[in-house]
Amino acid sequence: MRLYPGKITPIVDDILEALIPSGDVEVIDREEAKLDLEAVLKEFIRQDRAIHEEAKDRVAREGLGYSMTHRVRQQIAKERSFPPPDETLPYILEQLLNMLFHSVNIEEIYADDVTLRTKITKILRTHMDVESELDREVRSRIKNLAEGTSAFEVEYERVLAEMKRKRRLS
Repeated sequence: MRLYPGKITPIVDDILEALIPSGDVEVIDREEAKLDLEAVLKEFIRQDRAIHEEAKDRVAREGLGYSMTHRVRQQIAKERSFPPPDETLPYILEQLLNMLFHSVNIEEIYADDVTLRTKITKILRTHMDVESELDREVRSRIKNLAEGTSAFEVEYERVLAEMKRKRRLS
């Protein structure tokens, strides 16, 4: 699962739409509460990009092969207490809940922790599970190329970038 910049506003809108009308949360200023939650998601993306860029720099500086980028990225993420890709959802969920509990724009929280976690997790899964759908669609468009070939890899990346651009994910 991955968080895309183009999904930040829809995620936050859905969270507020799920929590406010049902009476789980009472806000002072909806727009400010929205900005608070968006800030959490934008900071996550910023940190993720910074770690990725540092990994690429380290790999280049140390003369390692491109294949080492993932391992170096994991090491940097661990140094910065940033979650690995398989723990992204719980990390973001925890950050969003902390923002809800500490935001001056949230008047009161009536729902228990489990209810909040369940509702927000469902929304995050819906918006963050775009990768598998994109992968399926890209593969269906380039099914004439043999997987594992360099032509496949190049075309896969090109079509994926094009689809992300069209969907405003990148």
